[in-house]
Amino acid sequence: MLKLLKIMLPFGEVSKLNHSVMPVEVSKIAFGGGCHWCTEAVFQSIIGVEKVEQGYVASTTCNRELSEAIIVHYNGKCVTLSTLIEIHLLTHNSKSDHSMRKKHRSAIYTFSKTQQNSVTDLLKGFQLKFHNKLITKVLPFSYFKPSREALKNYYFKNPEKPFCENYINPKLKLILQQFSEHVNSAKLSHLKA
Repeated sequence: MLKLLKIMLPFGEVSKLNHSVMPVEVSKIAFGGGCHWCTEAVFQSIIGVEKVEQGYVASTTCNRELSEAIIVHYNGKCVTLSTLIEIHLLTHNSKSDHSMRKKHRSAIYTFSKTQQNSVTDLLKGFQLKFHNKLITKVLPFSYFKPSREALKNYYFKNPEKPFCENYINPKLKLILQQFSEHVNSAKLSHLKA
Protein backbone atom coordinates (compact mmCIF):
# COMPACT_ATOMS: atom_id res chain seq x y z
CA MET A 1 0.00 0.00 0.00
CA LEU A 2 2.79 2.44 0.92
CA LYS A 3 4.63 1.62 -2.35
CA LEU A 4 1.49 2.43 -4.34
CA LEU A 5 1.06 5.73 -2.51
CA LYS A 6 4.70 6.63 -3.17
CA ILE A 7 4.13 6.20 -6.89
CA MET A 8 1.05 8.42 -6.79
CA LEU A 9 2.47 11.21 -4.59
CA PRO A 10 4.68 14.02 -5.87
CA PHE A 11 8.32 14.06 -4.71
CA GLY A 12 8.65 15.61 -1.23
CA GLU A 13 5.24 14.42 -0.10
CA VAL A 14 6.58 10.93 0.65
CA SER A 15 8.51 12.07 3.74
CA LYS A 16 5.35 13.73 5.08
CA LEU A 17 3.47 10.49 4.52
CA ASN A 18 6.13 8.41 6.25
CA HIS A 19 6.06 10.77 9.24
CA SER A 20 2.28 10.68 9.50
CA VAL A 21 2.05 6.88 9.44
CA MET A 22 4.90 6.34 11.89
CA PRO A 23 3.42 5.11 15.15
CA VAL A 24 3.83 7.31 18.20
CA GLU A 25 6.02 5.60 20.77
CA VAL A 26 3.92 5.12 23.88
CA SER A 27 5.39 4.08 27.22
CA LYS A 28 3.51 2.82 30.23
CA ILE A 29 3.80 3.08 33.99
CA ALA A 30 1.37 2.10 36.74
CA PHE A 31 0.41 4.19 39.77
CA GLY A 32 -1.30 3.22 42.99
CA GLY A 33 -2.17 5.54 45.82
CA GLY A 34 -5.64 6.51 46.84
CA CYS A 35 -8.87 5.56 45.17
CA HIS A 36 -8.38 4.57 41.54
CA TRP A 37 -11.31 6.80 40.52
CA CYS A 38 -9.25 9.78 41.68
CA THR A 39 -6.02 8.62 40.10
CA GLU A 40 -7.77 7.78 36.84
CA ALA A 41 -9.37 11.25 36.58
CA VAL A 42 -6.09 13.03 37.32
CA PHE A 43 -4.14 11.22 34.60
CA GLN A 44 -6.99 11.31 32.08
CA SER A 45 -6.62 15.10 32.30
CA ILE A 46 -2.93 15.20 31.36
CA ILE A 47 -1.81 16.09 27.83
CA GLY A 48 0.25 13.26 26.39
CA VAL A 49 -1.56 10.54 28.29
CA GLU A 50 -2.95 8.33 25.55
CA LYS A 51 -4.89 5.87 27.72
CA VAL A 52 -5.59 5.14 31.38
CA GLU A 53 -6.57 1.65 32.49
CA GLN A 54 -8.31 1.57 35.85
CA GLY A 55 -8.25 -1.52 38.01
CA TYR A 56 -6.11 -3.44 40.44
CA VAL A 57 -2.37 -4.10 40.24
CA ALA A 58 -0.23 -6.69 41.95
CA SER A 59 3.51 -6.80 42.31
CA THR A 60 5.64 -9.63 43.65
CA THR A 61 6.49 -11.18 47.03
CA CYS A 62 4.87 -9.29 49.93
CA ASN A 63 3.09 -6.90 47.52
CA ARG A 64 1.41 -9.57 45.40
CA GLU A 65 -2.09 -8.74 46.68
CA LEU A 66 -4.19 -6.67 44.29
CA SER A 67 -4.40 -2.98 45.15
CA GLU A 68 -6.33 -0.15 43.46
CA ALA A 69 -4.22 1.36 40.71
CA ILE A 70 -4.09 2.55 37.12
CA ILE A 71 -1.84 1.90 34.15
CA VAL A 72 -0.92 5.10 32.31
CA HIS A 73 0.04 4.87 28.62
CA TYR A 74 1.82 8.09 27.69
CA ASN A 75 3.74 9.80 24.92
CA GLY A 76 7.11 10.78 26.40
CA LYS A 77 7.47 13.54 23.80
CA CYS A 78 4.45 15.31 25.33
CA VAL A 79 4.87 14.58 29.03
CA THR A 80 7.88 13.27 30.91
CA LEU A 81 8.00 10.41 33.37
CA SER A 82 9.30 12.90 35.93
CA THR A 83 6.20 15.09 35.52
CA LEU A 84 3.89 12.09 35.80
CA ILE A 85 5.59 10.96 39.01
CA GLU A 86 5.47 14.44 40.52
CA ILE A 87 1.75 14.68 39.74
CA HIS A 88 1.23 11.27 41.33
CA LEU A 89 3.09 12.20 44.50
CA LEU A 90 1.11 15.43 44.91
CA THR A 91 -2.35 14.00 44.20
CA HIS A 92 -2.44 11.23 46.78
CA ASN A 93 -1.19 10.88 50.33
CA SER A 94 2.35 9.75 49.50
CA LYS A 95 3.67 10.48 52.99
CA SER A 96 1.24 8.64 55.25
CA ASP A 97 1.15 4.92 55.99
CA HIS A 98 -2.47 4.40 57.02
CA SER A 99 -4.63 1.34 57.68
CA MET A 100 -5.97 1.20 54.09
CA ARG A 101 -2.54 0.77 52.46
CA LYS A 102 -3.24 -2.81 51.34
CA LYS A 103 -6.22 -1.58 49.35
CA HIS A 104 -4.56 1.73 48.42
CA ARG A 105 -0.86 0.91 48.18
CA SER A 106 1.27 4.00 47.50
CA ALA A 107 3.35 2.66 44.64
CA ILE A 108 4.81 3.15 41.22
CA TYR A 109 4.81 -0.12 39.29
CA THR A 110 7.53 -0.48 36.68
CA PHE A 111 7.64 -2.62 33.56
CA SER A 112 11.42 -3.06 33.22
CA LYS A 113 14.60 -2.91 35.26
CA THR A 114 15.67 0.23 33.38
CA GLN A 115 12.38 1.94 34.19
CA GLN A 116 12.67 0.82 37.82
CA ASN A 117 16.12 2.42 38.09
CA SER A 118 14.88 5.66 36.51
CA VAL A 119 11.86 5.85 38.82
CA THR A 120 13.99 5.10 41.90
CA ASP A 121 16.39 7.93 40.97
CA LEU A 122 13.50 10.33 40.32
CA LEU A 123 11.93 9.51 43.69
CA LYS A 124 15.22 10.22 45.46
CA GLY A 125 15.25 13.65 43.81
CA PHE A 126 11.63 14.36 44.73
CA GLN A 127 12.25 13.36 48.35
CA LEU A 128 14.38 16.51 48.68
CA LYS A 129 11.26 18.61 47.95
CA PHE A 130 9.15 17.01 50.70
CA HIS A 131 9.51 17.63 54.43
CA ASN A 132 8.11 14.21 55.39
CA LYS A 133 9.47 10.91 54.11
CA LEU A 134 7.80 9.58 50.99
CA ILE A 135 6.36 6.12 51.55
CA THR A 136 5.73 5.47 47.83
CA LYS A 137 7.33 2.19 46.81
CA VAL A 138 8.88 1.35 43.46
CA LEU A 139 7.64 -2.15 42.66
CA PRO A 140 7.87 -4.46 39.66
CA PHE A 141 4.57 -4.83 37.82
CA SER A 142 3.23 -8.37 37.94
CA TYR A 143 -0.50 -8.51 37.21
CA PHE A 144 -3.44 -6.26 36.31
CA LYS A 145 -7.15 -6.90 36.81
CA PRO A 146 -9.35 -4.25 35.15
CA SER A 147 -12.25 -2.68 37.01
CA ARG A 148 -15.72 -3.59 35.93
CA GLU A 149 -17.10 -1.38 33.17
CA ALA A 150 -19.44 0.62 35.44
CA LEU A 151 -16.45 1.96 37.42
CA LYS A 152 -14.27 2.96 34.46
CA ASN A 153 -14.11 6.66 33.55
CA TYR A 154 -16.01 7.25 36.79
CA TYR A 155 -15.28 10.95 37.25
CA PHE A 156 -16.08 12.08 33.73
CA LYS A 157 -19.35 10.09 33.78
CA ASN A 158 -20.32 11.46 37.25
CA PRO A 159 -18.61 14.83 37.95
CA GLU A 160 -21.54 16.08 40.02
CA LYS A 161 -21.57 13.13 42.44
CA PRO A 162 -20.56 14.06 46.02
CA PHE A 163 -17.50 11.78 45.96
CA CYS A 164 -16.24 13.48 42.80
CA GLU A 165 -16.89 16.98 44.11
CA ASN A 166 -15.36 16.31 47.54
CA TYR A 167 -12.37 14.11 46.69
CA ILE A 168 -11.52 14.32 42.99
CA ASN A 169 -12.18 18.01 42.25
CA PRO A 170 -9.54 19.22 44.75
CA LYS A 171 -6.92 17.03 43.03
CA LEU A 172 -7.93 18.32 39.61
CA LYS A 173 -7.81 21.92 40.84
CA LEU A 174 -4.32 21.26 42.19
CA ILE A 175 -3.04 20.04 38.82
CA LEU A 176 -4.75 22.99 37.09
CA GLN A 177 -2.82 25.33 39.40
CA GLN A 178 0.56 23.59 39.52
CA PHE A 179 0.73 21.79 36.16
CA SER A 180 -1.43 23.99 33.92
CA GLU A 181 0.87 23.54 30.89
CA HIS A 182 0.30 19.77 31.10
CA VAL A 183 -3.47 19.78 31.66
CA ASN A 184 -6.09 19.36 28.97
CA SER A 185 -8.07 22.41 30.11
CA ALA A 186 -11.02 21.53 27.86
CA LYS A 187 -11.63 18.42 29.96
CA LEU A 188 -11.62 20.47 33.17
CA SER A 189 -13.36 23.63 31.95
CA HIS A 190 -16.20 23.00 34.45
CA LEU A 191 -13.73 23.64 37.31
CA LYS A 192 -12.48 27.05 36.18
CA ALA A 193 -15.44 29.03 37.48
